Amino acid sequence: MPLFATDLALRSANNGFVLVSAALVLMMTPALALFYSGFVRSRNVLNTMVMSFTAMALVSVLWVLFGYSLAFSPGSGPLAPFIGGWQWVGLSNWSAPLAGGQLSHGAVAFFQASFAIITPALISGAVVERMDFRAWVLFLLLWSVAIYIPLAHMVWGPGGFLGADGLGAIDFAGGLVVELPSGVAAAVAAVVVGRRRSLSGGHAAPPHNVPFILMGAGLLWFGWFGFNGGSGYVAGNLASLACLTTNTAGAAAALGWMLIETVQRGKPTAVGVATGAVAGLVAITPAAGFVSPLAAILIGFAASAVCFWALQLKNRAGLDDSLDVLPVHGVAGLLGTLLTGVFALRSLNPAGADGLLAGHGHQLWIQCQAVLFTIVFVGCGTYVILQLIRLLVPLRVNDIQEQQGLDINAHGEEAYNSEFTG
Repeated sequence: MPLFATDLALRSANNGFVLVSAALVLMMTPALALFYSGFVRSRNVLNTMVMSFTAMALVSVLWVLFGYSLAFSPGSGPLAPFIGGWQWVGLSNWSAPLAGGQLSHGAVAFFQASFAIITPALISGAVVERMDFRAWVLFLLLWSVAIYIPLAHMVWGPGGFLGADGLGAIDFAGGLVVELPSGVAAAVAAVVVGRRRSLSGGHAAPPHNVPFILMGAGLLWFGWFGFNGGSGYVAGNLASLACLTTNTAGAAAALGWMLIETVQRGKPTAVGVATGAVAGLVAITPAAGFVSPLAAILIGFAASAVCFWALQLKNRAGLDDSLDVLPVHGVAGLLGTLLTGVFALRSLNPAGADGLLAGHGHQLWIQCQAVLFTIVFVGCGTYVILQLIRLLVPLRVNDIQEQQGLDINAHGEEAYNSEFTG
């Protein structure tokens, strides 16, 4: 076979792999909507789901207009480590070759768009059932521009402050870009927006549809193979490793959560199994292409224990992070980022680094610095954004609207016939 034909076949295979992975990740946002909607009361189901679907619509357009350019093109001047340039505005480079000609910018831009979409959608879980929908749309816009895009550049962009060209932190698929930021932003939003007034006796109502939760978690698990498996951009052994560690960590965390609940309560819950699986999948995200399958088991079990404890602590603290974004995504993302600095092996992925157990404790210190910077940057930025929004529209609905539910007040629709609403 001529050399050019071989190159063409390889380019087509890698582009196809990245596009399929992008579709899997994009599916995770409706899966998240299903997962989240199962937890809320029936009168808030549609609003909860529309919050995620709005992220798909708004961020997709932003990404084409300027998001991909600012996140992944080379910057200039003193701000180059923190933000890219404007040279790819409108995705004018969509057909240009990337990675030595083995990929196109269009495929990578689509893949990265799905990450930019789901990150702010995750935050919605902290403010469901009381945030004004107009405020949510403004939050999506401002947070994506001011927080997500710069952070993606700092970790994954050329010359980024936190990534390989800067501090040297490693993040395979989004511990520092997706999971930890969404958890931190969720905690800040929950505090600023305030607790639900409709909480009965200080406790949230039970989930209105547990099968929704299980189905949503299952679809998230499935989509995570694109999330982590596609992050190496190559249809080869690295994708195999990332998919294997992803599945293993999710399974280990689900088992760990079941065990903890059985010891503590005498029986495992369906919601607990789903929550544990998601915590494990989150924790392996920054490490998926850098660690061994055995390390993934340890990461999964560690995530189940740490996130279970964090969830209990959140409840005792009275933080109304409605759907536990901080303990499940924020804490698991932090844990996974740090454990990447413990278990990473360059022999598995030359683009990574050796961690503490390979004799390079400095990488763990780098991961700690990156985590601290991310917490401060996202926390302060999210607070400022919410205060700016408060000047334009109310952050939350009034008492009557909250009692009636956001479905009918924000959208003029109901998820179920009135005889079935709770």
